[in-house]
Amino acid sequence: MHKLRKLFRGSGRALAFVFVASVVWLLFDMAALRLSFGDAAGQRALAAAGRGQRERGRLWRGSPGPAGGGRRDPGPPRAAAPRGPGGGRAAESATAAAAEGSPAGGAARRAASGTAGPPPGSPQPSAARGRAGGSLRPAAPRRDGRPPAAAAARSDVAPAASGPPARAARTAAGAVASTARLPGAPPSTASAGGPRDRALSPDLPAPEPAEQAGAGAAVPEGAAHAAHGSLAPSGSPAHRASRAPWHRGARAGEAAASPEKHFVLIGKAGAKPSSSTAAPSLGSDAVPNSWRSPEARGAQELAATRLGTTLATSTTGRAAPPRSSARGSPGAAAAGPAGDAGGAAEQGRQGVAGSSSRTARPGGSPGTHRVLAVDATLAPRDPQAPGQFGHPVAVPDDKQEEAKSRWKEGNFNVYLSDLIPVDRAVADTRPAGCSEQRVHDDLPTTTIIMCFVDEVWSTLLRSVHSVLSRSPPHLVKEIILVDDFSTKEYLKEKLDAYMSQFPKVKILHLKERHGLIRARLAGAQVAKGDVLTFLDSHVECNVGWLEPLLERVRLSRAKVACPVIEVISDKDMSYMTVDNFQRGIFTWPMNFGWRQIPQEVIEKNKIKETDIIRCPVMAGGLFSIDKKYFFELGTYDSGLDVWGGENMEISFKVWMCGGEIEIIPCSRVGHIFRNDNPYSFLKDRIRTVERNLARVAEVWLDEYKELFYGHAYHLVLRRLDVGDLTQQIALRKKLQCRSFRWYLENIYPDLEAPLVKASGLLVNIATARCITVENTTLAFQTCDVNNEDQKFNYTWLRLLRHGDLCIAPAGTTGVLELRPCAGWESSLAWQHSSLAAARPELADHLVSEHLQPPACLEVDPSLQALRVSACNSANPYQKWQFGNYYAD
Repeated sequence: MHKLRKLFRGSGRALAFVFVASVVWLLFDMAALRLSFGDAAGQRALAAAGRGQRERGRLWRGSPGPAGGGRRDPGPPRAAAPRGPGGGRAAESATAAAAEGSPAGGAARRAASGTAGPPPGSPQPSAARGRAGGSLRPAAPRRDGRPPAAAAARSDVAPAASGPPARAARTAAGAVASTARLPGAPPSTASAGGPRDRALSPDLPAPEPAEQAGAGAAVPEGAAHAAHGSLAPSGSPAHRASRAPWHRGARAGEAAASPEKHFVLIGKAGAKPSSSTAAPSLGSDAVPNSWRSPEARGAQELAATRLGTTLATSTTGRAAPPRSSARGSPGAAAAGPAGDAGGAAEQGRQGVAGSSSRTARPGGSPGTHRVLAVDATLAPRDPQAPGQFGHPVAVPDDKQEEAKSRWKEGNFNVYLSDLIPVDRAVADTRPAGCSEQRVHDDLPTTTIIMCFVDEVWSTLLRSVHSVLSRSPPHLVKEIILVDDFSTKEYLKEKLDAYMSQFPKVKILHLKERHGLIRARLAGAQVAKGDVLTFLDSHVECNVGWLEPLLERVRLSRAKVACPVIEVISDKDMSYMTVDNFQRGIFTWPMNFGWRQIPQEVIEKNKIKETDIIRCPVMAGGLFSIDKKYFFELGTYDSGLDVWGGENMEISFKVWMCGGEIEIIPCSRVGHIFRNDNPYSFLKDRIRTVERNLARVAEVWLDEYKELFYGHAYHLVLRRLDVGDLTQQIALRKKLQCRSFRWYLENIYPDLEAPLVKASGLLVNIATARCITVENTTLAFQTCDVNNEDQKFNYTWLRLLRHGDLCIAPAGTTGVLELRPCAGWESSLAWQHSSLAAARPELADHLVSEHLQPPACLEVDPSLQALRVSACNSANPYQKWQFGNYYAD
């Protein structure tokens, strides 16, 4: 007590004690109040997110698409149809990302104009996207891209400012400098050989700021590509953004961006839920443990391994606020939700700085961000330029002959392509909700590979500019242009000089013609990015195209991600969107095409426009794949020549060996679909493609290769030599790939693939008796469905087969015999049903192919014996019927 009285002696000490206690109490009180406010705000945010999710959960119906033709680019996917009044499908959706606060330009939101009437005789443009519900009705194919004058904005969007913008808004990719001339012209001869850090010519767009600051090393000359040619780096070292290693698989915090799985199986009888539990081989067992995190990926990737049973994958991730902006004319400002006005712009600035500006979450797990709306053409240099915003362009009357004469240069309207800016703006055609999706901060880098031979100058430049203008710079390690020994002079020194202003663009000039397939491999061998992204050289990448692709590859290295391929018209160069819910398929004999998911499947499974589509076969020209995984798969078959069939080979290899192929609706790339290739093949084009497809059939189709040859029977007659398959067969065995039957049952069950054309009893119509096998001879007896000796198959190779024995004429005497079916011989082949196309009156007959004049299988009515004799369409003893028919 004495010590206490001494401690509090005097009023000064007591007052000090009271003051300290009051401060401590106040601090605790403020902390408790802050927690209370944070909890209330969190509840409000969750409620708003739930409302946004319900508002965005809408369906769109499009008319079914055709099955496709007989080449890899059989034509574009089906063009989208606008909705009728009061209802549905939009021409484009508003993006929530803004470019405000950019140091090089004024504040801007992504904008697009309304719909103007097309030129007389041209297809109707698309209507603007609406939110109101209502009935859906088909309409004419639509084009996306609006003239600046006609704005279609919602009531919560600020009206568009009239007139062109004063300055171009510089985005994360770096804006293209506004100049008096289009950037399509090459640098002058005097500056072509100057130093790389020289001042840019005034008629060229400025390089990206991040690239000017320094960026990644040039691809070295070395053994990897010495056999192919010299790689000409066209810039300073490539930009190296500091980021955490991405190749560790899914980690903690992945649920923020990982989609929920939406499993649907489309079969011949309709859609049904998935029940397959097959697990991939190369995609899982052969993947190092460092790529996977059991905590984050266990349940999710277990479902993802049910590859063939999945058709659509939800990409919602977490509930996002409802879209609250629409597009007006270029330069219009869009009002966003409260507290979100500068979010997208800030993310865009982070994209320039690299992922080092993003901080990992506590515990070391990577964070996520909304897809960056990087687009250097938000405010184009000349809004009135021909083809701007993806508009169609008409050839002037006095230029019709010139345009016609130049068509063959690229098999599209080269005259109009040269009129259009190489950095033109296009409308954002992504479905509503794509700009709100979240991706991981530590996405892998990618090398973009474009192969070309004698490509049109303006088209090639437009392809490169679209990548540079609409890709986050820190994700693009490099762009490799592979020149497959072009003959055009402008694709040599002139191209090198032009691309020298872009440090990330490198050009690989091959010393001899290799063809598309081997040219891609030459680019892949020198690529430095984690992911390979293959693009054609006549494309235009849309806003937000890259990150959704890389996100899928990051989630699983065995995923192959494909963008939705939209249409750039070969006639008027307009940019057109396509129907949603389309997937790549093939019909026999391996003809690639597009087919829309049936509407009843969409409605029953509540598939959304943003849901990822599992794709049985990819188009092959545009996709992203993990580089190491690509080489583990054996890349392309080295025996494939030039072009054609490589999309089938890589598709079967990916699916059957443990991978997945997905179409990502939030990634959009326009593509010029040409009716023919403008360049010559080393050999006959058709024969080259047929040989490539035959190699694929021999390696991957197993017993189903007979369907391929049955639909391409001329290859059997020609006895096509497909070359040595030893290496490819050994690779399939090494990868422990599944059978083609598994592929049909799990990945593409709606493909009609009966192993035989007909089977069962072989009944003579006149006598109602059946052919019977007795030991190694033929007899003619009363029909018995339970008698296995009376069962025959009519195969795709046109054989009358009973087990390992086939019915064949014995010489020219008319006697029949049973012979081993080993191999194919014309003497074993019979025409029946629809195969008797030359003489349809013999459709019910069995006509021997190798006998002349044609001879038919017949029953001798007196001896009740079998023979072949001259065909007579009226003779009932020459008419036969199988118990079951599976194909015409």
